Amino acid sequence: MSEDKKKVENVIIVGGGPAGYTAALYTARANLEPLVFEGFQWGGQLQNTTDVENYPGYPEGIMGPEMMSQFRAQAERFGTRFVTDDVDRVELSDGGVQKVFLGDEEHRARTVILAMGAEPKRLGIPGEMELGGRGVSTCGVCDGAFFKGHRVLVIGGGDSAMEDSIFISKFADELTIVNRRDEFRASKIMRDRALAVDNIDTLTPYVPLEFVAGEDGKLARVRLRHAETGEESAVEATGAFVAIGHVPRSEVVAGQVATDEDGYIKVEAGSTRTDLAGVFAVGDVVDHTYRQAVTAAGTGCMGALDAERYLRDSAPPVEAHWFPGGEPVEMEI
Repeated sequence: MSEDKKKVENVIIVGGGPAGYTAALYTARANLEPLVFEGFQWGGQLQNTTDVENYPGYPEGIMGPEMMSQFRAQAERFGTRFVTDDVDRVELSDGGVQKVFLGDEEHRARTVILAMGAEPKRLGIPGEMELGGRGVSTCGVCDGAFFKGHRVLVIGGGDSAMEDSIFISKFADELTIVNRRDEFRASKIMRDRALAVDNIDTLTPYVPLEFVAGEDGKLARVRLRHAETGEESAVEATGAFVAIGHVPRSEVVAGQVATDEDGYIKVEAGSTRTDLAGVFAVGDVVDHTYRQAVTAAGTGCMGALDAERYLRDSAPPVEAHWFPGGEPVEMEI
């Protein structure tokens, strides 16, 4: 076995968004020398976000990628090591040595913090990605305030669409909820609240076909098709919010840790502990509700503290910690 494969890390963090980087910062400052597999798309959803105006400490706002670079640099300052690659698989155990694989390359650790995040569901239509940050968004709370005085569409029929619509309606002059069915999947209380707002109306049953840019390169209109007649039309709008749900990026641990019916990793109330000792989960991969950078960072802190306490209170590792140039020895942490 190679030297690298013999080494047992204190902490491996899987994921490189606000939660993963905050967990890295805290574990690094605790001298746990975390190893972070941040993925090729490091920075999480904030890498695709333009202005961030609601994160404390940035009174003038900050670009999402720049903020993630700062998070990363702060964690690196205290000794975090980064691997900009996506984990292929993991082998998790209940209190034993946890294994993380890049291809056939095996990495071992006494604790693993899962911070893979979630991603918004997409419509998969022309203009959706191209106009991201230029009129098309997937986060009403994040971006709603940018659309003061605009004509806005919210696409979706569930509670997320209703919540986004209520929030965005505080800023937009007109807001239309576009749904592919006549009936909404949202709970009655959320539907009633949204439809009671004066500047919110509905357009059903319509399916979005394309987001179309104007001469300034920003969203100008949305092409729609009637779900029953097939008739096509276009609606003028300078803002469109896709609110059809999120998908947690938990596939790499599927079947190894407990998840709910939607794939979000289950943790003990008030903690980041999963059903496996030594395995913790933080950020949007556990969060159905808030999905904000600041809440993700908060749970990243919690995960780091939970992992540190686990290492403090658990027995020394069964396998030796490897020191280059010397013999493997067991060590208390």
